[in-house]
Amino acid sequence: MIVETQLRDGEVAVDMPATSDAGLVFIGRIRTPWTSREETPRQGNHNGPVCRLEIFEPWVPALKGVDFYAHLEVIYWLHRSPRNLVLQSPKKNGQTRGTFSLRSPVRPNPIGTSIVKFVGIEGSSVLVRGLDCLDETPLIDLKPDRCDFSPLAANRGGDVETE
Repeated sequence: MIVETQLRDGEVAVDMPATSDAGLVFIGRIRTPWTSREETPRQGNHNGPVCRLEIFEPWVPALKGVDFYAHLEVIYWLHRSPRNLVLQSPKKNGQTRGTFSLRSPVRPNPIGTSIVKFVGIEGSSVLVRGLDCLDETPLIDLKPDRCDFSPLAANRGGDVETE
């Protein structure tokens, strides 16, 4: 998301440690109309444009049952975000705050989440509304929203997933 390398007044960056404690598998790619941070909305809107979650093989069969839910949680990797800021000045006004007190995409592990409105499935793609990330963002996971009012199955008299 943020591609700037210059620090704003009051911001502090640290050296990133070597990584070896976790591994991620991207399950797909997100297609949105936005190619730059400036055009990307700050928050997704359920009336916004339809975006596409392209699911890679071998994960396509995992889409079975996704259409039971009105809303999904999309978890993605903010691949263009710097990871080394501990203090940030989000409004460019010199008022710094700690990274963990902000929803900024600039974080040690730049994971983004959005609750999106399910639109449909086309082949190996899930169509949704409500994303706020760049085109080609790597997809980490897709989950049903756990809100009691989300499952379409409840409205259709079908089974609702229980844990």
